[in-house]
Amino acid sequence: MKCNEIRELMPDLAAGLGTLTPELEEHVSGCAECGRKLQDFRRTMALLDEWPAPEPSPYFDVRLKARLREEAAAPAHGWRYWLRRPALAVSLALAMVVGVTLIQRGGLQPREPKVGVVDSVPVPGTAVEDLKALDKNHDIYADFDLLDDLQVQQDVNANP
Repeated sequence: MKCNEIRELMPDLAAGLGTLTPELEEHVSGCAECGRKLQDFRRTMALLDEWPAPEPSPYFDVRLKARLREEAAAPAHGWRYWLRRPALAVSLALAMVVGVTLIQRGGLQPREPKVGVVDSVPVPGTAVEDLKALDKNHDIYADFDLLDDLQVQQDVNANP
């Protein structure tokens, strides 16, 4: 047996609920770690057996029964309480019927784009938009002397 399998059985073995088979006994005697853990479990169980459980208060039963009566008399506020109300139950049933119908008929499927129809909304940063911007500003981009003058002017302003 593997150590992991024996570790799962150790609490029961230490409490006396399980029996130590020859295979288990052979592993525990051969594996120092498993033997030590089983001994630790047995010592812990022995300490728990010696520990005296505290006695409950003499009025514990009376208070418990009173609390149970209070809880039984209090109105329920869980989700099952709301389902008992007819209007809410009918509206939830209707919502479920509409949802199932939409799913079965494919109403919630994404629409496929129509072939040959292009969206009229431009998307900035795309190649098409960049080409449109270049075409629109062809006169400015064709004259690079303007850009050179701009760079010289910035250099002059930076170094007075």
